[in-house]
Amino acid sequence: MADRIAGSATVLQDWVSSLSFMQQTVLLTAVRGPDGVPKYGPTKMLLRWYRRCILLSAMDQAVLTTPYAFGGGSFTGPSYGPTNHAHDWESEMDVTVGQYLRELDAIPHHFQLHLLHAVEIVGYKHPVERIRNWWRLTYVRLVHDMHLWPETEEQLDRRLGDSREQWLERNDPATVD
Repeated sequence: MADRIAGSATVLQDWVSSLSFMQQTVLLTAVRGPDGVPKYGPTKMLLRWYRRCILLSAMDQAVLTTPYAFGGGSFTGPSYGPTNHAHDWESEMDVTVGQYLRELDAIPHHFQLHLLHAVEIVGYKHPVERIRNWWRLTYVRLVHDMHLWPETEEQLDRRLGDSREQWLERNDPATVD
C-alpha cells in the first residue's frame, strides 16, 4: 500500500495526464468550492459534476460519467436526484448553470475565475464528446456573462502550454514576480 501512495497512484482521470502541467494545475485549483455557499446550492452541484469529469470517485474507485448516477459521496456525488429525464442531463445541468449565474454576485471573483478557466479546459480537452461539448457551451455562457469573448483552444494551449514566455504574452506585468 505504501508503494501505491508514494508511487504513481492518482485520483485524476487518465485523460488529465495528457494535458500540460499548467492546464492540470488549473483543473486542480477549481476542485474545492468557495467557503460560505450552501452545500446543496447550485455552486456545489455544478462542482460535483465538474469533479466527476476530472477525478476518480474515491468511494467508487471509478469514473462517474453522468451528473446524476448514484455514487461519489458528497464530494463527487450526483448533481441532481433521479428523474425521468436522465438521458437529457444537459438540460438539467443547464438549469444549474443558470442558477449559478444568478447567484454569481455572492461567489468570490477569485473562485469564479478558477472555475471558468477549468471549465474551459474540460470544454476543449475532455475525451467524451458529449461531456466536452456541454462544458464548452458552459464556458461560453460563463464568459459571455462577463461580457467577454471566449478564448480559442489554440489560445488556451499557448497561454497554458508550460512555456513561461508564451504565458507572459497574455499576462499583466503587475502579476509577474
